[in-house]
Amino acid sequence: MELLARLDSFRHSLVRAEFFRYFLVSLVAFFADYSIFWSSLRGLGFGWALSASVGFVFGVVVAYILSVFWVFRFRVYESNYAKEFLGFFLIGVFGLLVTQASLWIGIYKAELTPERSRLLAAGITFAFNFIVRKIFLFVRKI
Repeated sequence: MELLARLDSFRHSLVRAEFFRYFLVSLVAFFADYSIFWSSLRGLGFGWALSASVGFVFGVVVAYILSVFWVFRFRVYESNYAKEFLGFFLIGVFGLLVTQASLWIGIYKAELTPERSRLLAAGITFAFNFIVRKIFLFVRKI
């Protein structure tokens, strides 16, 4: 029983460490995403949906690179970067849908500015992406 308790404690501490590192990576990725979003929206005059999409793609690439090399200890597709990135990106696409829905609610229902709505959407999308990516891409192979 003692061994099982220690293994469970180790597993929880590993997940907490990954969550913290993923949070830091997400901040960096969000900065890239938000910079592109803001530049596209205010500088180039794109609409909020297109600006969010373009920014999100940049953020996904940054998040993938940092996640693979720094955040997660175990990887399901360790030897197949293309397959792993495709899964990471597809989860990001679902995250983009979460972002778009959150933006729509924030802008049209809560009457927030696109920038404030984007900040709120980031928190919701962060939680979604971490949980889904951890479950499907970054677990120990059995």
